[in-house]
Amino acid sequence: MDSIKEGRLEQLAERCVTALGLDLEAVELSKAGKRRVLRIAVDTDGGVGIDSITEATRELSKALDATDVMGAQPYTLEVTSRGVDRPLTLPRHWRRNVGRLVVADLADGSHLKARITAADESAVDLTVDGALRRLPFEDVASARVEAELTRPKSTDPRKDA
Repeated sequence: MDSIKEGRLEQLAERCVTALGLDLEAVELSKAGKRRVLRIAVDTDGGVGIDSITEATRELSKALDATDVMGAQPYTLEVTSRGVDRPLTLPRHWRRNVGRLVVADLADGSHLKARITAADESAVDLTVDGALRRLPFEDVASARVEAELTRPKSTDPRKDA
């Protein structure tokens, strides 16, 4: 698909999901045999439930059918929640994962494993080895939530120590 159609597809998806109060997290188009699979990931504060996924699927399907952005080739639409394995790239991703363990590669080449205690538009507050640390987002090269079987009940580092 050319970049103009990709841009139109992303704009269409953005309009649909924001009208439903959701954030567009990803638009991925891939081949699956003779068909294509259009995966659209959405999120919102508090997480995305099945009702929101169903409503987003219905609205996106209607909007896609009303345009030629997908062309004539058949496709399958999949709407999903963001998922824990997606990288933390925006302040809202950090905010929505307060209390979770994160692994980050920093811009200076170092690495850290820490628990997110708070986040705002410019930085994240972390607990690293029991100490609080404020880390500006510009100092983070990449970061992902690390899956845990059990999490501490508190995100207050004074209680987890």
